[in-house]
Amino acid sequence: MSELRIRRARRDDAPKLAAFLKDLNHFHRLEPLSLEQVEAQVDRHLALCLAEDSHSTYLAEGPDDALLGYANVHWLPYLFLPGPEGYVSELFVAEAARGQRVGTRLLQAVKDEAARRGCWRLSLLNMRDRESYQRAFYAKDGWLEREDAANFIFEMR
Repeated sequence: MSELRIRRARRDDAPKLAAFLKDLNHFHRLEPLSLEQVEAQVDRHLALCLAEDSHSTYLAEGPDDALLGYANVHWLPYLFLPGPEGYVSELFVAEAARGQRVGTRLLQAVKDEAARRGCWRLSLLNMRDRESYQRAFYAKDGWLEREDAANFIFEMR
């Protein structure tokens, strides 16, 4: 996909990202929300991410600036590591663009930024029922699955 461009997100990308998220039909919490509500949510979150240098959001755009995917990463200092960790909290590719190296290019942008920042490691969470896990997308790119760790969440609703 030669026309693929990776760039950092801006606040004016909120409408494009909101439509992308709604079109994915992957997030049950977004289903009852209108496009305008999702756009407002995305705008608030982008504002937080762009307010400081501890978060980065990358967009993958194709011809006519069509959004093909995005990645969101948080740069976390751990006191026990010799450098920060980049936590990839979101990486999503439009279904029609999968298998065209969009995710790989987004991850490369994250890796490049991590190297620039002197990161010690990158991490992410991939659900085992996701297509990307099933086809070993991350493993093929050199990511290692931690078998000795459990992922816990505490929902603050």
